[in-house]
Amino acid sequence: METVYDFQVKKPNGTTQSLQDYKGKTLLIVNTASKCGLTPQFEGLQKLYDKYNEKGLIILGFPCDQFNNQEFDNIEETTQFCQLNYGVTFPMFAKIDVNGDNADPLFKFLKQQKKGLLSKNIKWNFTKFLVDSNGQVIERYAPTTEPAKIEADLQKLLS
Repeated sequence: METVYDFQVKKPNGTTQSLQDYKGKTLLIVNTASKCGLTPQFEGLQKLYDKYNEKGLIILGFPCDQFNNQEFDNIEETTQFCQLNYGVTFPMFAKIDVNGDNADPLFKFLKQQKKGLLSKNIKWNFTKFLVDSNGQVIERYAPTTEPAKIEADLQKLLS
């Protein structure tokens, strides 16, 4: 059975990282944007990461520019923006597409595992996928779901 651990992702510097590196961890995978009305969710995501990282939570941020061009062109600008404005210390990866012909294979898999309300496609920035320590997609959260509302589900997986 395929899991998120079967995928490779690109880091901001262009090198590839296997999600195998996170085997045994609970993951929250998020498509992000730096210039979006939902961008302040970085603060809530960082709070979850600070609180639960030592218990096995890893948040993986994937900048995406598919929704009204709300991401910087340069990935260095994106990572600096996230660090300076929201204190982001969780891993951020290279900019990707989450929908369409060029959608990242990881996000194709995530969407197959948990469909959205009316379709598989991701509707906006900050769609979140919760993955258990076995690499199985447990839940998909709407862009407007505040990170704090995910905490109870996280606690169940981390206990």
